[in-house]
Amino acid sequence: MRILLDESLPRNLVGLMVGHEATTVRAAGWSGIKNGELLALAATRFDVSVTADQNLKFQQNLATLPIAVAVLVVRSTRIQDIEPLVPDLIELLTHIPPRVLRRVGD
Repeated sequence: MRILLDESLPRNLVGLMVGHEATTVRAAGWSGIKNGELLALAATRFDVSVTADQNLKFQQNLATLPIAVAVLVVRSTRIQDIEPLVPDLIELLTHIPPRVLRRVGD
């Protein structure tokens, strides 16, 4: 699965996405692009976008984009808070369909 990690997430999360092709918004050259435009761009190159933005589901109509979104429910975006969710995220990535938003860590 091709994964785009939101710029709010730590870069070293890329290395934890074992079995998947992951990159960051910054590495893709898309820093500073707002959510709607970012998801539209991401849909052209990625299967899923991973973020910690809890408000995304209220801001975007995912049914119009051919990309899935995984939202990490974490106390902070430090790698120490995210790392315990990685096994659940990896599991989700094996079966998340396009055009849906799934939360990890609830």
